Formats: sequence, structure tokens, C-alpha cells
Amino acid sequence: MFLKTILLRNFKNFEELELGFSPKLNAFVGPNGIGKTNILDAVHYLALAKSYLNYSDAQNIRFGEDFFSLEGNFQIDEEENVIFCGVQKDKPKVLKKNGKTYPKIADHIGQFPLVMISPYDSDLIQEGSAVRRRFVDNIISQSDKEYLQKLIRYNRVLLQRNTLLKYFFQNQTFDKTSLEIYNQDLINLGKFIYEKRKELLSQFQPIFQEYYQTLSKGNEKVSIVYQSQLHDKSFEELLEENLHKDRMAQHSTQGIHKDDLDLNIMNHPIKKFGSQGQQKSYLIALKLAQLELIKQNLKVTPLLLLDDIFDKLDESRVEQLISLVNDDHFGQIFISDTHPERTEAIVTKINSESKIFRL
Repeated sequence: MFLKTILLRNFKNFEELELGFSPKLNAFVGPNGIGKTNILDAVHYLALAKSYLNYSDAQNIRFGEDFFSLEGNFQIDEEENVIFCGVQKDKPKVLKKNGKTYPKIADHIGQFPLVMISPYDSDLIQEGSAVRRRFVDNIISQSDKEYLQKLIRYNRVLLQRNTLLKYFFQNQTFDKTSLEIYNQDLINLGKFIYEKRKELLSQFQPIFQEYYQTLSKGNEKVSIVYQSQLHDKSFEELLEENLHKDRMAQHSTQGIHKDDLDLNIMNHPIKKFGSQGQQKSYLIALKLAQLELIKQNLKVTPLLLLDDIFDKLDESRVEQLISLVNDDHFGQIFISDTHPERTEAIVTKINSESKIFRL
């Protein structure tokens, strides 16, 4: 699978931009602020129907305009698919495949898998549990539509339960029967999500550890520990035992929406005990393992986007990363960089058909 062409209109800083890509390696070079990351984000939009940077759709409309549109031509084997994504202010996003609008945006996820590595990945280590849950959900959702649908339903039911708890508190009333309706849905959906996440981590861990060892050339032992309230008690027990707490807090304090990952090096949190270099290797290994697992499950090689990461790596780690991607194991790759000389040196070392775009 690869992206042949892309057309941007009124997307971020671009009024109009049309590009044709190499099926292997594509590099965007130019100073900061010129729009390299925006092009990669446009590719991310076409593959996953949203911005990598978690902007709302309307925030990606070029200043002074009232819409943006993206169009891309993906090729899988001999089949070509034209994906169109359009956003107008104050209107729902439109996503089409070969001229037909998707009934649900979620139906698109997983058809054109993608993994992006960027400086923002440090949030996986530095920020709260929600970022790490999104990481896990992204991996599973790209290859398991049932998981994505049930995750969407879980979050909807969770919001409804929280709204009811707030209503009870504000109106000094309580109806356990009403709450039980939401409880049962949460329990059924939550159990499914919990088992899928547990299964993922058992598959993910050895792949991640292997990539880390290759990147770091080190002997440090790294591990990921899945933390969930459902490890020790059933979801039914958790909801029953914490009913009073939920009523006082006016939201659901127990469930898979509280899951987290402990990211460790030598059995200590990498956030506190890992050097900058170790943390960078850790994050890249996480993302390469994500790509590998999606590839195994979908039997399609995801696009790999490397956004401005060479600035943040020492020469040894750059060499290791290049040796990893210089392999038929990886598919189409997009790179952004601020240094033309470095980019050309990297492209020379990667024995693939390539294109360099100077912005």
C-alpha cells in the first residue's frame, strides 16, 4: 500500500498544493514554520480521518477561509482508491471513498493504516493516562472494527451515566434502577475492551523490547505494565462497591477509562529514571512496535511518518533507525527535516526509490 498523490486546499498554511509521491521514501525539507508537519498531518488526515495534533477539524482551515479539503490516491496492489476529506465551518466533516460518503467516519479506520513518529510523542511519557490509553486504542482500532465500535459505545454510555450521577446530586434524588441500565452496558462493553487491551499488551511487549534493544545497543531492560482496576475485581463489584463514591464525585470513578500503562526501564519509571536518549529510543520503539503489530493483524504495511525526529536524536540512534527502515519490512516512508544536507545523507543511505521536496 502507498499514497500516490495528495491535493491540499485551504489546509493550514497552504492555499493549494498538489504532490506526487515515491512508493518508498519521501522527504520534505525546509525551515521551521514552512509547513512540513502540515503536509504529514494531511497524510494522517486521509488515513485516519483526523489530525495527529488533536486539533479540532475547524482549526485546520486556512486563516480567512471557510473550508478545507484533502484528496489522496491510495494504491493497494493493483487497486486505486481516492479518499476525499472536506471540512466546512459549523458543518459535519465529509469523508468519501471513491465518491461515496462513509455512513460512519469509523468505517474508514484501518483501511489505510498509518503510524506517525513525532516530537509530540514525548506526551506518552510525560502526560497523563488518557494519552497512553489513546495510544493503545489507536493500535487496536486500526485492525479491529468491533473494538472501535464498542469503545465508542462505552464512552457514550459513560457520558450518559455521568450525566445521570450529576443530575441525582444536583436534585437530591436517586434511582438505582435507572443507573443499573447504564451499569450493565458499561460492564459488558468494559469487559470486552479490557480483554482486548490485555491481549494486545502480551503481543506488543516482546516486539517493543526487541526494537528498543536494536535502537539503544544497550543492555537496559524495558517493560510495559498494563494497569487496570479490572485486574483484581470484576466490573460489577467495582461499580457496586464504589456507588457512594460515584454519587459524591458525580462521575464514574471505576472502569477501563481509568486504565494506564507503566512505562519502565530497569523496573523504574522511564519518566523519572530514563535519560533523554533512553526516552527517545523508548518512544521510537513503541511506535515501530505499533507498526509491526498493525502489519501482522491487517496483512498490510502501514505508512510510516517521521516528523522532525532527526534533530532530537544523536548520530548513533539516527544510524540505528536508518538501518531499521532500510529494509523491505517497511513500506512507504515520509520524513520531514530542517537540514537538507542531513536529509540527503539519510536518503543516500536508504537504498530505495526516493523523492525530496524542498519547501
